[in-house]
Amino acid sequence: MTKNLRRLVNVSMCLLVLLLVVGCGSNAAKPAEPEVKKIKVVTTMYPVYEFVKQVGGDKVDVVMLIPPGAEPHDWEPTAKDIIQIKSAKIFAYHGADFEPVEKLLHKDVLGDALPIEVSKDVKKLEAKHAEEEEEEHGHEHGDSHDEHKFDPHAWLDPIAVQQEIKTIEQALATVDEKNAEYYKQNAETYNKKLAELDEQYKKALAGITRKEIVTSHRAFGYLANRYGFEQLGIMGLSPDAEPTPDRMAKITEFCREHKVKYIFFETVTSPKLAQTLAKETGAELLVLNPIESLTEQEMKDGKNYLTIMGENLVNLQKALK
Repeated sequence: MTKNLRRLVNVSMCLLVLLLVVGCGSNAAKPAEPEVKKIKVVTTMYPVYEFVKQVGGDKVDVVMLIPPGAEPHDWEPTAKDIIQIKSAKIFAYHGADFEPVEKLLHKDVLGDALPIEVSKDVKKLEAKHAEEEEEEHGHEHGDSHDEHKFDPHAWLDPIAVQQEIKTIEQALATVDEKNAEYYKQNAETYNKKLAELDEQYKKALAGITRKEIVTSHRAFGYLANRYGFEQLGIMGLSPDAEPTPDRMAKITEFCREHKVKYIFFETVTSPKLAQTLAKETGAELLVLNPIESLTEQEMKDGKNYLTIMGENLVNLQKALK
């Protein structure tokens, strides 16, 4: 290699090294992408969790205090739950006497979290409404622990849920005003889906020939009220409001007299009473999900409020036609 050629190769190598150093330096100098901080919302139970997720989208980090598969009626807040609430921007609970949140709605627990009762603007059904339905069937109220003033299961009425969605949207816009339009659009999109669900129910149940269903517990008052049928619950508004032996005998008699073909049971509470009644009357068992809580398997399978409401409709059609 000649002297001139060697010099040219050395110069080229130096230029290459210089370019690599400059390139690496320019990459290192680039500022890191700022991490978008999500709004933390702590929710009590599955329906509230699901509805907040639908409205909040990718702008929110949603925590559910009552774990999948747990019976929400048995839930009591823990110290860990209180820590979660204090670190949130919003604490969302369903209300209407469903969750024991009275002790949580204090400044020392909430911190800076905004408390939101998502059912606050929903027209409530009084608890006596369900009792009156039983009296119409000639049954006396025989529950041992039912002290609800209102039926809290408003999320089973898609029209009531539309109002809950609006309440959630307003809460998110209050703590995150810059994304208010985003929350509004999400709320409108989900409310359209709820309107479609309502139409499906109205069409499917328009020609029902039976008017009564027998359920594990009296969770379906809003659904029955909306779509023109009646429920007869083995247990009360809470699954721990167990029936007396006399009441069980009267429900058994009702099932035989009215040739009830299906007894509804649930996925997260014991089916024993429903099984006993089915065995006594020759009826079959069907699931009617109150959607108070999803099982771990249902969550893994990607099921949600809308899909389970669709499954409920299929089984209601079967029982009522």
